[in-house]
Amino acid sequence: MYRIGTLFFMAILGGAALSACQTAPATTPSAPAPVKGFVTDEKAFDAFIATKPTAEQFKAAYPDVLLVMPNTPTTMEIRMNNSRYFPQWDEAGHITGGKFQ
Repeated sequence: MYRIGTLFFMAILGGAALSACQTAPATTPSAPAPVKGFVTDEKAFDAFIATKPTAEQFKAAYPDVLLVMPNTPTTMEIRMNNSRYFPQWDEAGHITGGKFQ
């Protein structure tokens, strides 16, 4: 009888320990869905730039917009469709602002 009580107690204790050890999976902030085409919603774009994205994050979020990197030669044409973005960078390599041209 003593042995059954001990086994029962250990089973309850083990179940409690297992349930205490289980944690919800860590949720990572999901990347925004890629925006097809050029930038038309400038408020959403400004909100995205305010997060200080890296060049890779920018290209993932806006794959159809040309991100002009430092020392990249470009033409002098004027684009009125927000398809070419000239960013400003901070020391860590994040985009802090910029302009369309």
